[in-house]
Amino acid sequence: MLEATKARVAPVSSAMLYGRGVFTTVAIYNGKPFLWPEHWRRLKDHAERLSVDTTGLNESNLGESLRKLVAVNQVKNGRARVILLARSGRDVWRARKESPRKTDVLIMTGEPQKVPAAGMSLAVSPYRVSTLSPLVGIRSLNYLEQVLSWEEAQARDFDEAVMLNERGEIVSATMANIFWFTEGTLHTPGLSTGAMAGITRAAVIELAGKQFIPVIEGVYELSDLTEANEIFLTSASLGVAQVTTFDFRRYAVASGNTCSRISEAFNELLLQSKE
Repeated sequence: MLEATKARVAPVSSAMLYGRGVFTTVAIYNGKPFLWPEHWRRLKDHAERLSVDTTGLNESNLGESLRKLVAVNQVKNGRARVILLARSGRDVWRARKESPRKTDVLIMTGEPQKVPAAGMSLAVSPYRVSTLSPLVGIRSLNYLEQVLSWEEAQARDFDEAVMLNERGEIVSATMANIFWFTEGTLHTPGLSTGAMAGITRAAVIELAGKQFIPVIEGVYELSDLTEANEIFLTSASLGVAQVTTFDFRRYAVASGNTCSRISEAFNELLLQSKE
């Protein structure tokens, strides 16, 4: 346990020089990491895909470190970021004397992301997601494209933006998965579009099934979204966040609508996790 200003990582490493590393953002509710086993499985899978060594790491010991940090930082409701930083790979630049440790682990906590009381405003990003990238669908340290896309939306006074891929298909928001409800069916982009296999996304799809709400994971164009009756975003940081403005169209927050039903079911899931 170190103060954030005193933490150090290897300056000459595959993570620092090339961004070889992976991360996951975990929601903290009532002092407990939410859906940690699912986050660990995805983190390990993404690490393997980028040749980030996870020897000695597992769901139990990494989860215990996360829980200890949450307790030390007295986080009741917030979020944590768990990062695996590769020390070496098949790199052009390497340290002359390499450390026997293959991977550094960095865990940090923060306050919950604030969702506007009036709901989220959504724009369309001018930047595209490439489905041809070897990093597509991976929570890697190469996250600047998403950050720049988010900043561009913020500069236009929007909270988030819809990302399209090179084929013009809807992928997600810059830092969240996207769902919309049209004519009795809930829609979300399939993973083939480049969408991230979000942990909250998967939970929402399961909850929708329990609520007898049909869900289709498919390939959609922007026109499909503009015809939606409701739109909401999901992520570990946001939970389930309703969109009330998309470009120049407004959506009313109504009790009993699909987003409200999903939000209520999600909150019940949170309560169960606290028991």
